[in-house]
Amino acid sequence: MAAGVLYTYPENFRAYKALIAAQYSGADVKVAPNFVFGETNKSEEFLRKFPAGKVPAFESADGKVLLTESNAIAYLVANAALRGNDLQTQAQVWQWASWADSELLPASCAWVFPYLGIMQFNKQNVERAKSDLLAALRVLDAHLLSRTFLVTERVTLADIVVFTTLLHAFQHVLEPSLRAAVPNVTRWFLTLQHQPPVTAVLPPAQLCAATPVVPKFQPQQDNKKDGAKKDKKSEKKEQAPKKKEEAKPAPDLADELDEKPKESKDPFDSLPKGTFNMDDFKRCYSNEDEAKSIPYFWEKFDPQNYSIWYAEYKYPEELAKVFMSCNLITGMFQRLDKMRKQAFASVCLFGSDNDSTISGVWVWRGHELAFPLSPDWQIDYESYDWKKLDPTSDDTKQLVQQYFSWTGTDKQGRKFNQGKIFK
Repeated sequence: MAAGVLYTYPENFRAYKALIAAQYSGADVKVAPNFVFGETNKSEEFLRKFPAGKVPAFESADGKVLLTESNAIAYLVANAALRGNDLQTQAQVWQWASWADSELLPASCAWVFPYLGIMQFNKQNVERAKSDLLAALRVLDAHLLSRTFLVTERVTLADIVVFTTLLHAFQHVLEPSLRAAVPNVTRWFLTLQHQPPVTAVLPPAQLCAATPVVPKFQPQQDNKKDGAKKDKKSEKKEQAPKKKEEAKPAPDLADELDEKPKESKDPFDSLPKGTFNMDDFKRCYSNEDEAKSIPYFWEKFDPQNYSIWYAEYKYPEELAKVFMSCNLITGMFQRLDKMRKQAFASVCLFGSDNDSTISGVWVWRGHELAFPLSPDWQIDYESYDWKKLDPTSDDTKQLVQQYFSWTGTDKQGRKFNQGKIFK
């Protein structure tokens, strides 16, 4: 059974993974006393063992095992029941751990950290992170509809990793109405946090009670050196420009508050605007059933200035695990972030592990492939075959119906597995 020392600072949700796993397995894991983040992990002695200076870090009792990745540390101190007693269960456990890191963690941090003062608040970024996390939680909610825990009939590392990753979100931003929208996730979270091995590490979380208040930006003030002596005349000279400088909001805040038109750098702005309001359609699609949103799309679509495209991934033989394929789609969306304003897509994965395809329907301003408009958009698109669709044809309308409503099969008859929306 593993034994050793865990180096971490207080209330580090990543460290909770190993500490909870140790409670379940009975592993002898002690937290290093007197650890000071930014000092202890920068010391020569610490860096000799852990050159990256990252925490949590684990040193086995015999000094032979040194680890710095939280999932790996949790795996080491866990037992067979937590890891999975067979290869298939172990793979499922690791799938959820990887999914938590790729889908939950970035969105949760980008949404929560501005409210904690760790990151500067940017409305657009926070709203996008909120949308991403809620979408992931809906996937999790569907999975938990008929399950108590994620993989087996008892707690595994999958539950521990996902639970700790969501801890800050449940504490700070998932207010009651949002939790009510994912009742299975909420039930699962409350079940986990009241397990004795979990309460031995941290008390049940105080869940977010109301919509968090948008934090006010506080510009940094220059500190005067202690003991510096200035006459009143020189002090006034220094204060005047300083006040003027401090009155300016930070660039990100200025972007949110300044309503004056600015010079656009959106490549789509060189194309005619037309009559199709992309934002209105996205709101309709997000808030209404497909029975309303798809007819709305065809009612408002402007074929003179917008086009519809079908994209199909060129290398389906390289697609392995479903979650890895979904990460491929998410990565492309993230790299196309600046394309969102005048584009929309529904990209679907059909099939199952080691037998799947990726394809989607895209809509954007203009009649040519949009990706050459900007060097930032050209990373992924060549991995897909692109076909411009005729908006007047019945085949196109059937494709739009299928992809916008996430139904049907691919060309080879593989059933729809899951989809992602670019908006």
